[in-house]
Amino acid sequence: MLRVIIYDCDGVLVDSRESNRAFYNHILDRFGLDPLTEAQLAVVHISTAQGAINYLFQGHPSREEAQAYQQTINNAPFLPLIRLEPNIREVLIRLRSRYLTTIATNRGKSLPLVLRTLGLDDLFDLTVSAYDVTRPKPHPECLVKILTLFRLEPEAALYIGDAALDQEVAAAAGVPFAAYKNPGLTAHYHLQSHLDLLPLLKL
Repeated sequence: MLRVIIYDCDGVLVDSRESNRAFYNHILDRFGLDPLTEAQLAVVHISTAQGAINYLFQGHPSREEAQAYQQTINNAPFLPLIRLEPNIREVLIRLRSRYLTTIATNRGKSLPLVLRTLGLDDLFDLTVSAYDVTRPKPHPECLVKILTLFRLEPEAALYIGDAALDQEVAAAAGVPFAAYKNPGLTAHYHLQSHLDLLPLLKL
C-alpha cells in the first residue's frame, strides 16, 4: 500500500556538507568567531538556519544580529559546493511512474534554489521545508503535513533520511524509515545507494 516516498534533503538528495561549512563559516567570520569545528558542523548540518545560529551564538551578544544577517545572505555563491548524490535523478524518475515523491527537510529558504540549480525541481510532487512548518524536525509536523495533504495513513509512506534526527521524526510520525548510508541507525531498510531502493519496491 506504499503511496509516497519522502526524502530528507541534505545528506540524502545532495551532499551539502562543504556548502554548509562555507555558509556558516562566512557568518562566524563576519562576527569575529572561529571557523566551525567538525562537531559543530555535524550539528548545524541537520539544523534549521535559525537553530544553527542559536547553537553557534549561544550566549553571544550578537546572536540576534547574526539571526537577522543569515536571513539576508544570498545562497547562490555556496551552491557550487553542493553535489547530487549518485543515481538520485535516475531513481526519482523511475519512482514517479508509481509513487508520489516529496521532500521533508530542515533546509529553509534555499531549498527551491538548490532544487532548481541541480535540476530536481520538477521531480517532486511536494516539498516541505523549515519555512513551511511551525515546528521543524525533530517534531514530525513535516511528515504529518505530507500525509494530511495526500490523505494517507503513515504506513503508506516511506521516509528516507541519513541522521538520528530523521529516525526520530519517522518514529514520531509512525512512518516506516529507510536509513541512507548510515548503518548505525535503526530502520526498516538500509540503503547504501539510491539504487538499492528499486529492488525493494520491485522497480
